[in-house]
Amino acid sequence: MNNSPQLMTNRCILRKFTIEDANDVLELMSDLDVNKFLPCFPLKTIEEAKEYIKKNYIESYDKENGYKYAICLKESNKVIGYIVVSADVSHDLGYAIHKDYWYKGYAFEAGEAVLRQLKKDGFDYVSATHDVNNPNSGKVMMKLGFRYRYSYLEMWQPKNIEVTFKMYQLDFTKDCATYMGYWNRYDHFIE
Repeated sequence: MNNSPQLMTNRCILRKFTIEDANDVLELMSDLDVNKFLPCFPLKTIEEAKEYIKKNYIESYDKENGYKYAICLKESNKVIGYIVVSADVSHDLGYAIHKDYWYKGYAFEAGEAVLRQLKKDGFDYVSATHDVNNPNSGKVMMKLGFRYRYSYLEMWQPKNIEVTFKMYQLDFTKDCATYMGYWNRYDHFIE
């Protein structure tokens, strides 16, 4: 894996996080609407934001640990979100955008750039999941070319709530098998 090379879009720079991003990360990750569908609790202090950046991003940049980007506005370098792809066999894509930037195409724009990089780096496929109560995330996935494969029920941690997820996959090669990891681990069905 190429370990998060910097990428550019029309409006954004996708780059590695730094500790200097703590204020923007706190603003993003403390918002209850943004955090509702994220696999972590809302951040409350600047110290928590710095620790979050260190643990989830900086410490992984020296390892082959997927792709992990801050989505930043070109004109200000302000972090308005993140987009990540896991290093495990799921190649799971995840993202969050600051509420002030919802419905403006930023997740799609960042997603296109990351998917181009993954294809260039030789990935066969990428998966992505969304909570059924967050259909807008699914709309972004479908616009990016992902196709629905199946749904599953998970007791989602650390929030300890039961969530029905829809699993999508984007294949870069022909005859790519569906990623079945979630299917095999959880109660599942096809809608």
